[in-house]
Amino acid sequence: MKKFLIFIFLLFASFSLQAQDSTLSYLALGDSYTIGESVSTAERWPVQLAQELRQQGLTIKDPTIIAKTGWTTDELKNAIAESELDPPYDLVTLLIGVNDQYRGYDINDYPDKFLYLLDRSISLAGNNPDNVLVLSIPDYGVTPFASEKNPPKISREIEAYNAISKKISDSLGVAYVDITPISRNAEQDSTLLAEDGLHPSGKMYSQWIEETLPLVLPILKQ
Repeated sequence: MKKFLIFIFLLFASFSLQAQDSTLSYLALGDSYTIGESVSTAERWPVQLAQELRQQGLTIKDPTIIAKTGWTTDELKNAIAESELDPPYDLVTLLIGVNDQYRGYDINDYPDKFLYLLDRSISLAGNNPDNVLVLSIPDYGVTPFASEKNPPKISREIEAYNAISKKISDSLGVAYVDITPISRNAEQDSTLLAEDGLHPSGKMYSQWIEETLPLVLPILKQ
């Protein structure tokens, strides 16, 4: 009887470890767009992504989010260094740069800063670039917030920042999702914006998921 009980215990422990090993982990890095400024926690795009993945039959933890409204590349770098993380993560997403543009930083500094963050993201994904996903910066030039701030200039600069992040992502073999066209639809559809007239609404974030999911599913099902 004692041997039988030991066998049952070991069998249960084995199943428990297998269940833990099959639970996917997700780290989301960014700024206000990742933390979901002016929307509920459930409407944040990383949270929506995790929920959609569960609906696709995957077992995934709630995302670990390192992001804050107003963060630049430098501030995200510092926050990552100061955070207690638990790599490797099965998925790491990165969306950063809008505040570098907003503050008028020299765009020539962005490539090195973005490259550092993308390298760090790959490291946190177990040194596997296939498990990392970069999102483009939304174009806030079409929002009411930017109406008196030279919208054409904002749009041009966002395009320039996105061209840099896309080139670096491609060079490292990291998947890239261009959600900028979706953000521009807010010019005609105010429901795509949160009440602050600047950040995306939960509705827009759900459209990001539609673009992101086809790239994320193969990553997590491999």
